[in-house]
Amino acid sequence: MKYIGAHVSASGGVDNAPINANQIGATAFALFTKNQRQWQAKPLERATIDKFKLNCEKYGYSSKQILPHDSYLINLGHPESEQLEKSRAAFLDEMQRCEQLGLTLLNFHPGSDLRQISVDNCLARIAESINITLDKSKNVVAVIENTAGQGSNLGYKFEHLAQIIHQVEDKSRVGVCIDTCHAFAAGYDLRTVKACDETFDEFDKIVGFKYLRGMHLNDAKSELASHVDRHNSLGKGNIGKIAFEYIMQDPRIDEIPLILETIDPDIWAEEIAWLKSFT
Repeated sequence: MKYIGAHVSASGGVDNAPINANQIGATAFALFTKNQRQWQAKPLERATIDKFKLNCEKYGYSSKQILPHDSYLINLGHPESEQLEKSRAAFLDEMQRCEQLGLTLLNFHPGSDLRQISVDNCLARIAESINITLDKSKNVVAVIENTAGQGSNLGYKFEHLAQIIHQVEDKSRVGVCIDTCHAFAAGYDLRTVKACDETFDEFDKIVGFKYLRGMHLNDAKSELASHVDRHNSLGKGNIGKIAFEYIMQDPRIDEIPLILETIDPDIWAEEIAWLKSFT
């Protein structure tokens, strides 16, 4: 079973997200549980939590179909201790908000070394941040998103993801979200069936499909191996249509949320319908 959706608005309250997802024919969705560009947010109110759960039940969304995303400000590998602790506190808050909403996944960008510490040290800090957070929370899986490698961001190599996972103590509560645009920009080709075979076989060998807990389906305005993160609508960028047809027909990618972050929300319903046509 393929669960297909988009990162929908939670404007006016997180309880609106499942409504917005249903309106575009989504069988999965992503959301921010707070303003993604602010450190602090007021706690979720009981009434909002109850409405969110009720709407999820009404429209048929279980926790495995929902992939919340944390704040863009968080850097779990920050080289400076004060900023690292601030990020860890914010990440724990994100985890706890997911717990309150009955969600079991939290998608996040791994972090950046800011070119101040080594890659290995930064990856170790990210893993330590995950371990600390998992010890203070329950049920929610930390889902590491691959990056395009823009700036000093880590996580653009499958080896980075594997290195983090290796150092996480509770392997049952760590996973990966593969963003197709990020993978392409990082140098993993997806333009042909052969390229998809090679890229996903490499992912399986280095990380393992057992850790794949979600995907972001985005075409790319950026070039292969450019390390530039620029999304595009499906089939309108440099990846093309083949990769998305491939993903829809690959049984290794069943039972996880497949989330659009493409650039035109007005055609999300069309993109979702197009993806569903291959299942």
